[in-house]
Amino acid sequence: MRRPGGWVYAVLVGVLGASIFPLYWSFVVSTRDNAAIGETSPLLLPGGHLVENVRRVFDTVDFWLALGNSLIVAGTVMVSNVVLASLAGFAFARLRFRGRNTLFLLVVGSAMVPAQLGVIPLYLVVGELGWYGRLEAVIVPGLLSAFSVFWMRQACENAISAELVDAATVDGCSILRTYWHVAVPALRPAAAVLAMLTFMAAWNDYFWPLVVLDPNETPTVQVALSQLASGYYTDYALMLTGATVGVLPVIALFLLLGRHIVRGILKGAPV
Repeated sequence: MRRPGGWVYAVLVGVLGASIFPLYWSFVVSTRDNAAIGETSPLLLPGGHLVENVRRVFDTVDFWLALGNSLIVAGTVMVSNVVLASLAGFAFARLRFRGRNTLFLLVVGSAMVPAQLGVIPLYLVVGELGWYGRLEAVIVPGLLSAFSVFWMRQACENAISAELVDAATVDGCSILRTYWHVAVPALRPAAAVLAMLTFMAAWNDYFWPLVVLDPNETPTVQVALSQLASGYYTDYALMLTGATVGVLPVIALFLLLGRHIVRGILKGAPV
């Protein structure tokens, strides 16, 4: 097997630096005051105002409440998508029932409908249910997505052979027992990737929480960040400090699931 040349590593290092630099620059700005940000020389090294800026973030908005709400929303959406999508994906991939392909095409086709088209009908439904200003208005619409079903269905096709499912059936396993003992262990890497993607999508969602939640009573992190950015002038140190604090749970989840995520990504790589 031929080893990659030095230019390959140079490109990878460049891509890595371009990916990490915005996050690093946000951290650097969060450790400075606004006077330092206005200087002509670029900010490359951290300063000594991090604790002060973090304190200002939590004093300006109820950021603890926003973090808690976002954790509830993103965590519930993540778990629901992984569980429900793995069940649906297993059924579409390895169970035989009438209309299976038609139903799957309908699921995939629903992903082609722009989400903006459903905002007004969904808003009316939320009003009928009395969910204005409640986290249910953000959680329930995201409990399962067409992408999640498609992702887990493809993972089942690649990771679980039909012969293995047939053997479990011959041995007397029920459908749920076959799912638990055969599908779940094989789908862990794909489930970890899906968990990360759905958590990030729910955590970073801004438009729908802004529409249906009360920014003072039930804010999420993104809504709270928009409050930090509002005002007569933009306090960049305050805003980017909030952004730095807000991204910490996502980084923590990646570190927790990193091994499974890398394994899931490498499963699709050419040998």
